[in-house]
Amino acid sequence: MTKDKKDIRKTDRSIFSILEIISESVGWLQIVAFPLFVGLVTGALIYFPNPSRTTLIFGIIVALIGLVAGIIWATKQWKGKGTMWLTTRIMATPELDNPDEADKTTPNNKAKHKANHPPKSGQ
Repeated sequence: MTKDKKDIRKTDRSIFSILEIISESVGWLQIVAFPLFVGLVTGALIYFPNPSRTTLIFGIIVALIGLVAGIIWATKQWKGKGTMWLTTRIMATPELDNPDEADKTTPNNKAKHKANHPPKSGQ
């Protein structure tokens, strides 16, 4: 009976390991996608205003630089804290959820705040 429990524990670890590798791989692809996209857009902006062989080469080089930068960045994240750590930190940023509520220090709000809360005698 104890032998079966040990086998179950090994199976659970291997399943967890497989799921961890899959999730880290998805995170790696997400991290690579951003610099690649920036490189592709920049390369397109270089090429399309004046299509020629030279601008095509420069555009491709810029796109490849974006790809290589993304691969290096994603690999460093994977070896460090993990790719899912970075992607969850980015997704969990509350300032990005409601950008209208993030800036509550507009001039009208400051004036209302001062009117409702007069300064203390020491200020």
